[in-house]
Amino acid sequence: LTCYVSNVLRGEVRPSAAVHWCTLYTSPAVLVQSAACPVYRRQWRSLTALRRSALEAEGSGRRSLKPLFSVSSTAHPSRPAQTTMEILRTPLLASAAIRSASTGTLEVKEPLNFWGGGRVKPSSKDAKPSEAVCEPATGRVLCHMVPCGAQEVDQAIQSAQSAFLKWSKLSGMERARIMLEAARIIREQREDIAKVEVINNGKSISEALVDIDIAWQSIEYYAGIAGTLAGQHVQLPGGTFAYTRREPLGVCVGIGAWNYPFQIAAWKSAPALACGNAMVFKPSPMTPVTAVMLAEIYAQAGVPEGLFNVVQGGAETGSLLCQHPGVAKVSFTGSVPTGKKIMEMSSKGVKPVTLELGGKSPLIIFSDCELDNAVKGALNANYLSQGEVCCNGTRVFVQRDILPAFLEQVVKRTKAIKVGDPLLDDTRMGALISRPHLDRVLGFVTQAKKEGARVLCGGEPFIPSDPKLKGGYFMSPCVLDNCSDTMTCVKEEIFGPVMSVLPFDTEEEVLQRANNTTFGLASGVFTRDISRAHRVAANLQAGTCFINNYNISPVELPFGGYKMSGFGRENGTVTIEYYSQLKTVIVEMGDVDCQF
Repeated sequence: LTCYVSNVLRGEVRPSAAVHWCTLYTSPAVLVQSAACPVYRRQWRSLTALRRSALEAEGSGRRSLKPLFSVSSTAHPSRPAQTTMEILRTPLLASAAIRSASTGTLEVKEPLNFWGGGRVKPSSKDAKPSEAVCEPATGRVLCHMVPCGAQEVDQAIQSAQSAFLKWSKLSGMERARIMLEAARIIREQREDIAKVEVINNGKSISEALVDIDIAWQSIEYYAGIAGTLAGQHVQLPGGTFAYTRREPLGVCVGIGAWNYPFQIAAWKSAPALACGNAMVFKPSPMTPVTAVMLAEIYAQAGVPEGLFNVVQGGAETGSLLCQHPGVAKVSFTGSVPTGKKIMEMSSKGVKPVTLELGGKSPLIIFSDCELDNAVKGALNANYLSQGEVCCNGTRVFVQRDILPAFLEQVVKRTKAIKVGDPLLDDTRMGALISRPHLDRVLGFVTQAKKEGARVLCGGEPFIPSDPKLKGGYFMSPCVLDNCSDTMTCVKEEIFGPVMSVLPFDTEEEVLQRANNTTFGLASGVFTRDISRAHRVAANLQAGTCFINNYNISPVELPFGGYKMSGFGRENGTVTIEYYSQLKTVIVEMGDVDCQF
């Protein structure tokens, strides 16, 4: 370490690289033991300060730095030689650039694939054509994403396999310390990450900040669990005994959705890393940016190079990941049709799969509810993230005798939702993810009107007064009345800010109607009758049931679906089961009993 500090001061080694290498090649146990030395502590503080300054300088363009390495991964002997890749270890976005950005001004020009400890720039002759990624609030091009082909996917998985061999040998406490550092960095960079998330995704800044908080809480939560992972001891007759070992799976693949890009990447990576696995993560091609920021944070926290990699691309890249023989598990968040394909592809390698798919969730409001809370619950169940939430309670069943009062309040509050620039603090609804998706959601409203539904408010394209937002993908939040169970808007997932309200008379009736769907992700009930609340929750066929609230997601609680909404769980202690495997060891203490 002293040698590195000297080299930094002489300008021979870049400060950020020095800290990276020292962190990577000094085990957490040694770091902790050495921390007792005052000289070490002073040197470490000096180097950390130098590194922070260097990262700011590199990101803001004050110094022109060459990449540390230009590497060529060595493939398996049976595979063709790999393409030379340039590894870039400078930050994707400088903090100063993020903080000075406003809606319509940020541009991301750097490569967005990440493995081997840095962003990867493939050679131009082998690169696939780039795809434009648009900023939802303005419609302008934010960046260009280069999809990964077979060679890039193979390199990313090989990088993850190498990191897995190192990471899986650490104790749970050693892994926990590094994960806690990653959580700390996310808290420190909370506003920057949230701002980039808004620009890439379109949701309001007030929601994005909550998403980033949930992300670091997830990593912190599983860091706390990492040191507790243990097997079981079983005493057998005659002094013989057995025990179980909870072991990691290997390289896990995470495939994310565009509605919660950073949060989903954290939700999938945190339990995977806590169990000792490595992860290759593919974000949605519409939101490729913030997953790379998470990869940089993990690297900065001190994980082995290649432990969390990001490969960009669409369906072809996803197929390559699911079918790669080096992948041990796949976790997917997205639509039911895509989930079925991933399940089919993964089955060929007998890979375990976690699927968090779509929903058409019921929210049941009884006449004895606290009406103001029920109205707020219905708004939360339909309009968070512009309605682009898989567990939204879009079928709102309201007991008939309070229906007029409910509609009056919910329409009044829906009309008051401020739609506009998602980076403004008082904006409550931003832009939908893309023009085709906006058209699709508006098409559902048009179809609902044809089938007899009545539009009480919204459901139209919205053009903000700010000129820079004219090309954005905005719509006014919609409330539909006079709906029936057979309407398209009631049966199919819309994934936009459209609330369908349906009357009901009895508990037995509404339970039958609520469960009459192929989905089963979430559900909700508002009532003051505690017996009824628990009775209804027990009879709703869904992975989650909210009582007198909706759409809260504590990381301590498992989340997942019934029926075609998927299987497996994210969050909570049970998720450890999906990222680890049990080995049984039987120890004979006497002579072998043999019948031959």
